[in-house]
Amino acid sequence: MAKTEKNSSPKSHAGAIVAGIAGLTAAAVGAYYLYGSKNAPKNRAQVKSWMLKAKGEVLEKLEGVQDVTESAYATAIDAVAKKYKAIKEIDAVELEAFINDMKAHWSGIKKSSGKKGAKKPAAKKVAKKASK
Repeated sequence: MAKTEKNSSPKSHAGAIVAGIAGLTAAAVGAYYLYGSKNAPKNRAQVKSWMLKAKGEVLEKLEGVQDVTESAYATAIDAVAKKYKAIKEIDAVELEAFINDMKAHWSGIKKSSGKKGAKKPAAKKVAKKASK
């Protein structure tokens, strides 16, 4: 009697993969912003707690996105920025600079999350029934 194998669906791991990619992308963006750019010392001095929280909220919005595109990234930033515009303690000029800066990082994100070396899914092996 032939044994049947239970294959796990590639879709079952898709959410975890997307979340992992979003997390790595965020880490790369944050690291570049705070340490890699030519203005890194100035950037570190300007980072405020609301900025860090806003970046985290952008990441949360991107975790649910299957394919992170420039428009999805910009939409997530705009949605979070709308919330922060309502807070009176946040300077509108600082918020606008933050939004523009976040959107300007798309090219770096795109490069760091490129699909270089992406492997094609392995072909499924088909079990042949033994003839009697």
